[in-house]
Amino acid sequence: MTASVTRRLSRPRNDRMIGGVCAGLGRRFGISAGKVRLLAVLSCLLPGPQFVAYLILWAIIPSE
Repeated sequence: MTASVTRRLSRPRNDRMIGGVCAGLGRRFGISAGKVRLLAVLSCLLPGPQFVAYLILWAIIPSE
């Protein structure tokens, strides 16, 4: 039986484009940062507070 490795949600210092939120989410959930960035950009085409959510995550997710 293998123990699952719990990864903490944090913004990496070396893989940031703007704030590191997408890279941190990708690392946490095992998805490439590029895919998370693409999903974030595509979601901004839909109505809703995506940009505000990104700013809030940038403020509350700790940096490495």
